[in-house]
Amino acid sequence: MTDLAMTAAPTSSSPLDNGKPGGFYRALIEATHADRQALMQGALIQRGQRGDISLAEYRAFLAQAYHHVRHTVSLMMACGAELSGPSFVYRDALRQAIAEYVDEEKGHEHWILDDLEATGVSRDHARTRPPLFETELMVAYGYDSVRRRHPLAMFGMVLVLEGTSTSVASQAGRALQARLELPESAFHYLFSHGELDISHMAFFAELMDSIEDPDEQAHILHAAKAFYRLYGAVHDAALADAPNWHDDVLESRNDLVF
Repeated sequence: MTDLAMTAAPTSSSPLDNGKPGGFYRALIEATHADRQALMQGALIQRGQRGDISLAEYRAFLAQAYHHVRHTVSLMMACGAELSGPSFVYRDALRQAIAEYVDEEKGHEHWILDDLEATGVSRDHARTRPPLFETELMVAYGYDSVRRRHPLAMFGMVLVLEGTSTSVASQAGRALQARLELPESAFHYLFSHGELDISHMAFFAELMDSIEDPDEQAHILHAAKAFYRLYGAVHDAALADAPNWHDDVLESRNDLVF
């Protein structure tokens, strides 16, 4: 690992701008710019890209990632079920998009358990320790948005979670690997998401540009703004929870694997 990777300035660039001029995707990126910047300026992302994260903080981040990522497929399936209603009878492209997302996202929570185990945390502890309130709230908001507000609110979540990964996941993973001296097997989630979400965002941009109804666009925008705030709160809560992931605390509970 080069010194450059350890000292590279944190980035706050926008998600890949693959949308067409005048299309909804670019309008969505512009309308959520301030919300995105607020998330990107958060302590976890800023410090993570510099590699300035402790082992306990990395474990705490992964623990909360596990608790929201394990709901991703279920949230998308809930969205797909809503898209089967009579209002969407002609929207085959949307249903197909959800099916593709489900296929891509299956099993990603197991990557996170692999990463935690590689840092020395037992999989059982990661599974059974309840999510923090902020994580539970973000997940609950996702289900509520899809079922009560509008099924396409799901795409506001996709913009936030995958759009963030394209900019920061791989860089943060490299910096943290060098700082913490952990094996590559501890970074499945960050490395894989950083690479996969670049292609996902190109697909997402094309899909967003196919949505022309102003009401549907408004629901996606509303959800995106909400998820930027909720995801930032999850990051802050994870950092605050880090003391519970120190070796001595885990050892007292027999939750270390080595």
